[in-house]
Amino acid sequence: MVDPDSIPRLMATGTVEVAPLAYMRGRTLNDAFIILDEAQNTSAEQMKMFLTRLGFGSTIVVTGDVTQVDLPGGTQSGLRVVQDILTGVDDIHFSYLTSEDVVRHRLVGAIVDAYGRWDESHRASSPTAGPRKDRA
Repeated sequence: MVDPDSIPRLMATGTVEVAPLAYMRGRTLNDAFIILDEAQNTSAEQMKMFLTRLGFGSTIVVTGDVTQVDLPGGTQSGLRVVQDILTGVDDIHFSYLTSEDVVRHRLVGAIVDAYGRWDESHRASSPTAGPRKDRA
């Protein structure tokens, strides 16, 4: 969205900042457009910490795919948890993408669908599996 040659200048002036999630604690992000990418790999605690950095005049966009969680075993994805917590809160919107939204090779959409069917069949046969939202 930005000319790649201008990125070093924008970063040098502080207009654009790339920061690890760990550097967000204690900050308030006013007058900013903030993107949290790969949010499926946040814990519930990290997600809460990040979302509460929202300042005046700012917008936060959180992206992730809950079918691609890379967290250690037993750690629940903050992206999954936040959907249950914030659904129905004014001014918060969740958009769910499907295989029809894939802009890669046509087989990627078929692969996404196949994994979705496999996940669904294995959740149905697992006595401990509860309902889950598949995409965010």
